[in-house]
Amino acid sequence: MLQRFLDPQVLASIGSLDLIAKTVVDGFVAGLHRSPSFGFSQEFAEYRQYVEGDDLRHVDWNVYARTDRIYLKRFKGETNSQLLVLLDTSASMSYGTVPYKGGTISKLDYARFIAASLVYMSSQQRDAAGIIVFDDDVRAYVPPSTRQGQLVRLLHTIEKAENGARTDFVKPFHHFQEYLHRRSIVAVLSDFYADPTAIIKAVEPLRYRGNDVVMFHLLDPNELAPKFRDPVLLIDSEDESAMEISPEYARNEYRDKINNHCKQLADKAAAAGLDYVFLDTSKPLDQGLRNYLAIRQRRR
Repeated sequence: MLQRFLDPQVLASIGSLDLIAKTVVDGFVAGLHRSPSFGFSQEFAEYRQYVEGDDLRHVDWNVYARTDRIYLKRFKGETNSQLLVLLDTSASMSYGTVPYKGGTISKLDYARFIAASLVYMSSQQRDAAGIIVFDDDVRAYVPPSTRQGQLVRLLHTIEKAENGARTDFVKPFHHFQEYLHRRSIVAVLSDFYADPTAIIKAVEPLRYRGNDVVMFHLLDPNELAPKFRDPVLLIDSEDESAMEISPEYARNEYRDKINNHCKQLADKAAAAGLDYVFLDTSKPLDQGLRNYLAIRQRRR
């Protein structure tokens, strides 16, 4: 049953991103054991004083009427976490071969599913959430917040994200550091088509100020194991360079190269203290969500 809620082919047929996020998270949470370790308890714990930007829906107005001070109710399982999603919309993210009724699922589609699910889950946990959309520059930014309407703003930004130019991790990731004003969970969604050493060098500074960084590495199954019967001419979607590929090269040398690329990225991420999660875009979304919950657990 859980797989049905997380199957990208089923999700693609839903259409509405807010409904996709609700379907994924509600199905995922329902599939978990109701354990306090996952932080989903809604039992009242304590009050805390209001600070600018807090969601007024959680104000206890009875307390305000008695004391003339604004306090918010806090619940067990809240961690005061802040999530910042970094969504790669470079041209290579447009690639996709996973079929569903009406088309195919691109890497960007899958990244949207993950991003929407993460911000929806954060909203349910009363965490501040924000998003940065980038390719070779920052294309959109919604600062993390818990204010009313934030989830709608985030989902709208995710849904409107369009494939852009080439990937350039150096320039936008340098700018990202300026947006991290408090300790956060930083989720980077990308196909990471660049030299692993260069990628880690660009991403690693996001760990400064105690941030937890998780790299969600998205690849289409046909990028992992291409199936060609005849030689084909492949054109790079970002720089338009061309390369003729034989079926023998695709079965042997190419697969060794892509597997080595993924291994290097995972090893270098671990050495730098970054979390790394590989995601095949034909598979259910649960691995990405479980990793996010594991990071939340570390924050408690």
